[in-house]
Amino acid sequence: MALENLTADNFNEKVEANDIVIIDFWAPWCGPCREFGPLYEKTAEAYPDILFGKVNTEEEQALAGHFQIQSIPTVMIIKESVVVFNQPGMLPEEGLKDVIRQVQELDMDKVRADIEAQQADS
Repeated sequence: MALENLTADNFNEKVEANDIVIIDFWAPWCGPCREFGPLYEKTAEAYPDILFGKVNTEEEQALAGHFQIQSIPTVMIIKESVVVFNQPGMLPEEGLKDVIRQVQELDMDKVRADIEAQQADS
């Protein structure tokens, strides 16, 4: 699956239509973002069953604000419509692949049960 630009208009549709969505929050003026981009694109090619999205924080300020993005690049992973990973800063290629492997192995029934338990405690 190719990289897709995610916007406020298509974000929910793309997340609901894909089990795993990996998002790179970036901006054109950001040096580390430009450095991370090719690595992100290369990794996307290795996982055709996963949607790799990019959110330009300059153009999609409301989306970046919704997810409280304060530093870029930030990588976020959503599995079955639940944010399961969110980390600012560049990830090395092997680090990104390792996180993807861990996300693929997540038991989402347990994740949802843990979330419900945390919300009940609040």
